[in-house]
Amino acid sequence: MKYIEIFAARIRSLCRKRNLTINKLATISGLRQSTINNIMRGVAGSPRADTLHKIANALNMTLAEFLDFDELNNYSFDDEEDVTDGMTLE
Repeated sequence: MKYIEIFAARIRSLCRKRNLTINKLATISGLRQSTINNIMRGVAGSPRADTLHKIANALNMTLAEFLDFDELNNYSFDDEEDVTDGMTLE
């Protein structure tokens, strides 16, 4: 699973548990619907910290609580090629 897909799965799971739609999450987080949709579709790259913070707050969580889950904690960047602006980082 790619890094962005881990966040999408986390958001989807938390919204399901709280009976929230992605549209409602966008509204209460103050983020644009397109921002949430891009994260959910995996086209956003790596979400910025302020974006994740807004999502966490909308889910009634601290950022630390939002980021503390097994899939993210066990993620290894060694398994995925890091690419920024079309350039590979080494």
